[in-house]
Amino acid sequence: MTEDARRLKVAVVQPRLRVGQVDENLARLDGLIRSAHREHAPQVILLPESMTSPNMYGRAMKGVARPVDGRPYQFLRSLARELDCTIGGGFQARRGADVYGTYMLVEPDGSAHLHDKDIPSLWENAYYRGGDDAGISTLSFGTVGMACGFEWDRSRTARRARGKVVAMLGGSCWWSFPDWYPVRRWFARDHQYNIGVAREMPGRMARAVGAPVAISQHVGDYRSASPLMPGIPYDTLGVGESQIVERDGTILTRLTYADGEGHAAAEITLAPPTPLDPIPSGFWLVPQTFAVHVVWHLYNRAGQAEYLLNKRLRRFAWQQEPATDLPDFVPPVDEADPEGLRVVLAAGRS
Repeated sequence: MTEDARRLKVAVVQPRLRVGQVDENLARLDGLIRSAHREHAPQVILLPESMTSPNMYGRAMKGVARPVDGRPYQFLRSLARELDCTIGGGFQARRGADVYGTYMLVEPDGSAHLHDKDIPSLWENAYYRGGDDAGISTLSFGTVGMACGFEWDRSRTARRARGKVVAMLGGSCWWSFPDWYPVRRWFARDHQYNIGVAREMPGRMARAVGAPVAISQHVGDYRSASPLMPGIPYDTLGVGESQIVERDGTILTRLTYADGEGHAAAEITLAPPTPLDPIPSGFWLVPQTFAVHVVWHLYNRAGQAEYLLNKRLRRFAWQQEPATDLPDFVPPVDEADPEGLRVVLAAGRS
C-alpha cells in the first residue's frame, strides 16, 4: 500500500422491504443498521436507493415521497451521529416544487451530501423527475461519487467520476422481468441476463472510474401494477447483488438473491484514482437486452406524462405539505441555533 493510500471499512445493507410502507421500512432498516454496526464496526454503512419503499408501480407509490429535510433525512442524521459513522441511503424526496430520487451520505458531525438521480428509470418517472448535479462530494475521508439505480450501468456516470474520486458509493433497486405466460420463455432468458448485469456492473464501474465501489441493493419478491396495462399484475423481484468491489474489479464481498436480507462488510483502499478500462462509447456500461431498450423509451415517456398530469391535478400526497429544500451540501449545524438552521434551509432550492 502506497504512502497516500488509506483503508476504509464499508458495510452494505441488503433489506427486504414492503412497497409503500415507509414507517415500517424505516423501523426495519434501523435494526439492520444497528446489527451491521455491531457486527462489523464499519466507518460507512450504505442502504439502497428508495430505502423508504422499493421502486414499484401502483397507487401506494403516490404517498411514498417525503420532504427532503423530513423523517428519512432525520433518520440518517440521527443514526450517523449516534453510531459515529457515515450512513448513506436514498428516498423519493420533495425538493421545492418537485420530487427527486435523492441519495444522501450523512457524516457523524451532521453534515450531509445529496445527489439527485439524473434519469428516473422506466415507471419511476411517474413519481419523480431527474436531477442535474454531478454526484461528486468531498467527505471527511475523501472525494466520492454517488450513484443510484441505472446510473450504475451508464457510461455518463463513469465519465462524471473518472479520475476524480477515491470511491463510488450508493445504492440501487434493481428489479427484474414479470412472469407473464405469453412471454415467459423469452423473459426467463432476459431475467438471467438481468441478474448478470447486476452482478457485473459494480466491477465494470470500478475499473472504468479507477476507484473501489460499494453498492447496496434491495432483495425480495414484489407485486407491482403494470404501466399502460390496468389490472395486469407485474410480479417481480429485487435481485440482490449488494457488493463491495476493489478498483480492479475484485469482489471483496457480495450478497445475492439467495442470501436474502442481511449485511456484509469489507475494507477498501482509498488512493488516487487509477482507471483501468476505457469507458464504452454507448449509453450502457453493460449492454442491455432488446426488451429493456423497448420499455426504457416507452415507460420513460409514459411515466413523465403521468407525473406531469398527476402533479397538475394535485394527486400526490406531498402536494398537501409546505415545500422545503436543502442544499446539495449541508454543513454541520448546531440544532440549538435556530438562525443557523434557517440559513441552511434558505440555501436550498426554492
